[in-house]
Amino acid sequence: MAEPDPNSFPLVAIDPVANGQNEWVALCLRVEGGADLPQRLQAVFGTPDLLAAIAPLDGLLMLDHPAALSPPVLATMPANRIGFVIAAQALLEDGAARRLTELHELGYRLWLDGAPPEGVKAPPALRTIARDCARDPAPAGRLAALFGPHLARRVDSAASFTQSEMAGFDWFSGDYPYDPLLAGDARPDGSSRRRILTLLGLLSRDADSRELEQQLKQDPTLSYHLLKLVNSAAFAVSTQITSFNQAINLLGRRQLQRWLQLLLYARQQADGLPNLLLPLAARRAAQLEALCKQGGGERDACDLAFMTGVFSLLDRLLHMPMADIVADLNLPEHVSGALLERSGELGAWLRLTETHPTRQALDAAGIDPAGWWNSQLNAYHWAIQVGRNV
Repeated sequence: MAEPDPNSFPLVAIDPVANGQNEWVALCLRVEGGADLPQRLQAVFGTPDLLAAIAPLDGLLMLDHPAALSPPVLATMPANRIGFVIAAQALLEDGAARRLTELHELGYRLWLDGAPPEGVKAPPALRTIARDCARDPAPAGRLAALFGPHLARRVDSAASFTQSEMAGFDWFSGDYPYDPLLAGDARPDGSSRRRILTLLGLLSRDADSRELEQQLKQDPTLSYHLLKLVNSAAFAVSTQITSFNQAINLLGRRQLQRWLQLLLYARQQADGLPNLLLPLAARRAAQLEALCKQGGGERDACDLAFMTGVFSLLDRLLHMPMADIVADLNLPEHVSGALLERSGELGAWLRLTETHPTRQALDAAGIDPAGWWNSQLNAYHWAIQVGRNV
């Protein structure tokens, strides 16, 4: 990734956006505000790696007002990849409605965030809306006649997701994937996940490949996911992989261990909806690994950082206390401490990946904003690929 100036790079809060089929479709980005917002936007969207890192997803830039979108800023934002979510209160400002119409005519997609102020009419071009569902839920049927996709923000529960979907929203962001009613399969049949944990144990003690094959052959669902994975575009193999021995040799033990960790989150039926915890766990894992590398961590330390990120959502997935999961996995002490108490350096990094950290929080962890930005790009790039291939 390109190296921006670590002393001046802005913080960017990123939230994934999913559709009703549990597929990521976009990323919401809010750039740290200030009088120099146009310069900050240019720094972020002028990063050569940004659009490549989030491809094929779109970026939705959240703004309080369109004034910062000057021609030099727009030059860094291709209309086919970037849309704008503009606060409805901006319509109170002189010229805002006209500017939004101009942006629409330039080919940009626009979401009006919130209800228009009383007595103010939205421009006819603004037919797609966004709503903060924690503050302003929309009534059912209200969006039927409007052009979408409509964005529901801060959807933080299964109930809020259902209400938003019934109201006509198409895209959703928020903490609803963590709700126990949506987070994982609560049914008692968890044989595939138990077998994955067994395989991870075999890998940790460098077991013979035949032992690994024997475990894989006992689980049709896991076998399906592994063979689908190694034949996916992520590996670009020239011949089809049809045996477990080929799959193990292609991946290598280190990569096999990583993918097995992620396969814990894979859908349990081939025709089921994807589990939204999968890309979230992958993002945490990749970001912890990137932060570990930035801190000078060796390969083994980076592997443990990656594992910590993946395992940090197992309590949601398995509907079990994290203490019980950690006891079963026999993890290194510092990994257990990070998962249970967010202790140590690894725990501090994990806590940062669970929030939109402030500059003070990053400084306390010894991370500069540019380093955090690079770790975000690496993490979302990896999570997007995982979500498309698992």
